[in-house]
Amino acid sequence: MAGQRVEVDGGIMEGGGQILRVSTALSCLLGLPLRVQKIRAGRSTPGLRSVCLLMQVSMPCVLFAASASELRLKGGTNAEMAPQIDYTTMVFKPIVEKFGFKFNCDIKMRGYYPKGGGEVIVRMSPVKQLNPINLTDRGSVTKIYGRAFVAGVLPFKVAKDMAAAAVRCIRKEIRDLYVNIQPVQEPRDQAFGNGNGIIIIAETSTGCLFAGSSLGKRGVNADKVGIEAAEMLLANLRHGGAVDEYLQDQAKFSVKKSEDEDASKDTYVIECQGIGMTNPYL
Repeated sequence: MAGQRVEVDGGIMEGGGQILRVSTALSCLLGLPLRVQKIRAGRSTPGLRSVCLLMQVSMPCVLFAASASELRLKGGTNAEMAPQIDYTTMVFKPIVEKFGFKFNCDIKMRGYYPKGGGEVIVRMSPVKQLNPINLTDRGSVTKIYGRAFVAGVLPFKVAKDMAAAAVRCIRKEIRDLYVNIQPVQEPRDQAFGNGNGIIIIAETSTGCLFAGSSLGKRGVNADKVGIEAAEMLLANLRHGGAVDEYLQDQAKFSVKKSEDEDASKDTYVIECQGIGMTNPYL
């Protein structure tokens, strides 16, 4: 690799893994040696245990590779402090594909905290460059759907209770749409360990996607898990934006107050200037 080594302090700002993930991807793309110190200094436990976070590191690299790639990623698929694999496939994937590429995400095995044990195969082909996107027209909510899952020894009733509690919570605020949250018992040969959780998606007339999700914990009843996910979704819908809070933290942005929206809403336009990367192999 050519160029002077870049030194990055992994403990800056919140001291999370995002610093390492972005730095590593840029190091690979730009051909610059990298040294990251104090990795995840602000977190209680070290390491990158989430499949979805590993995908964030690798995706930019394989998009600008010389040929198609297959990634076999192992770790937690539904873990705390990281996007759930369901968020990746149901929200992140359709939105990020607006940049002009496609990828396939095959969930071979789900894995839950603290054991992990999940496995996901990601396949994608390289692109010459990414297309710019404009996501400023939110539209109106047309669908609300999701899945409440249990795995391992947890009874199916837990999934049904999470779904029912979430539906009740959403209907207090949104009464004119059918809320379709499916309770699911994960097949034993496709899930490692015990776990439960829920993800709820709101889709709009312009193709925007918003989510609320929650994972079960020991001693927390199913109703509370369902309500937590529903309240997160409702909060994401109330703010008036075109993406939810978990799609807003992926790069450096400029933020300015919107002049076109209802003055009663605190709405902003968020812009991100890319580096104009082109694939040298294509």
